[in-house]
Amino acid sequence: MNTYRESTPRRRRAIKYELLLLLVSMIWGSTFVAQQIGMEKGLGPMTFNGLRFALGCISLIPVILWRKQNLTPAEGETKLPLLSSVGAGLFLFAAAAFQQIGLQYTSSAHSGFITGFYILFVPILGWVFGNKAPRSLWAAIAVCLVGFYLLSVTGDFAVSKGDWLTLICAVLWACQILAIDCAAGKGDPVQIACLQFAVCALLSAVCGLLFEHCSLSQVKAASGAIAYAGFLSVGIAYTLQVVCQKQCPPAPAAIIMSLEAVFAALAGYLVLNQTLTARAIIGCFLILLGVLMVQINSSTQSRKLPLAQQSG
Repeated sequence: MNTYRESTPRRRRAIKYELLLLLVSMIWGSTFVAQQIGMEKGLGPMTFNGLRFALGCISLIPVILWRKQNLTPAEGETKLPLLSSVGAGLFLFAAAAFQQIGLQYTSSAHSGFITGFYILFVPILGWVFGNKAPRSLWAAIAVCLVGFYLLSVTGDFAVSKGDWLTLICAVLWACQILAIDCAAGKGDPVQIACLQFAVCALLSAVCGLLFEHCSLSQVKAASGAIAYAGFLSVGIAYTLQVVCQKQCPPAPAAIIMSLEAVFAALAGYLVLNQTLTARAIIGCFLILLGVLMVQINSSTQSRKLPLAQQSG
């Protein structure tokens, strides 16, 4: 009876954080729509990313200051591994660029589900560099490839430009996750995230100034989408993820985080009237199934794959 009384509050606390993780997935999934809306207002993909990640970086500064005032050195690292953080920022810039450009040629649903391939590419890259890969990984890859075929390959056996760009983005997200995994044990994760967001914002802004034309009126028109993608997706959702994943069991957390792609498809349908054929829906289901196979297997073996700060 005592064990039950002790476990009930703990379970209630876990449910609270699982619901917050569900909110994170909803924000990240719907951000694909905000990214498309921002470009529909006339902003180029690099300009949008520069403004988005600059806002996300700024939104983390109060969190960093609060942590410095309220956490002891034992509770939170104050070191900042510059080299690995900048490297993560470079991969983040490349991944976000391919994703944002790809969204000009594909739907939010396609982008959300194909981006989810990063969960597969993380262990694949680890295997390339000598880590042991579970057998379930290869089964998950097969399932995802069938899903990708049904979702993306048209009747003339062609994959759209946007889907190819998004697939490259997924590989780069995996590289960014591995870079963050290397940096995470060397310093404060919020400071690391803030620095990588700053690197991404700076590089995106430079590319936007060099290759795109942007007016103040366009920025003003897209301000809502920028605020949503920057403040909510990058700033708030990232912070919630860091807090919640420390309190949630790995397997439920993995499943909830994978729902980001589902929310991307739902938001695309509700806001942009983007629809999916029955064939594409089956493909989405298979991609989600493959992603869950990798995440749940990793969680049950207590070797949970590192998850991205955000992918939407």
